[in-house]
Amino acid sequence: MTTHHLMGHLRELWRTERTVAELRLKRLLTNLGLQALAILIAACALLLFELAAYFALVQRWDAIWSAVALGSFDLVLAGCVVLLALRRPVSRELAVAQEVHQQAISAFEADLHGGGPIRTAIENVLIPVVLPLIPVVIERLHKHKAETAKSEAA
Repeated sequence: MTTHHLMGHLRELWRTERTVAELRLKRLLTNLGLQALAILIAACALLLFELAAYFALVQRWDAIWSAVALGSFDLVLAGCVVLLALRRPVSRELAVAQEVHQQAISAFEADLHGGGPIRTAIENVLIPVVLPLIPVVIERLHKHKAETAKSEAA
């Protein structure tokens, strides 16, 4: 296994992770938007229906039981809308992205378990990345220590 081969698998793994995350975020935002829209529409419609139902029920029951019945109906209806929004099927794009992601992980693991100078390949990749970060980390630790000392002194 070469460093180039290892980096290729890591790049593909990174791309698939990013794609899966973007598609999950898009799905989450769509679900939240649909839930918010459903709540807004339901609130407007229920306000008008409840007003009509309240006037109809007050003629048969007293005002308190009419309000309790309408409130219970509102809770059941809101629960149905939330369940509908949560039970949307997974998109085909997300299923394909997850499959490609799993294939990338499998290929990477196969290369790692395939033997060869794995440690050398990983060191060749990590050392050029980690070495420039060491002074930055030390500087951040010094700044953090100075900020902590200032806040404790104050």
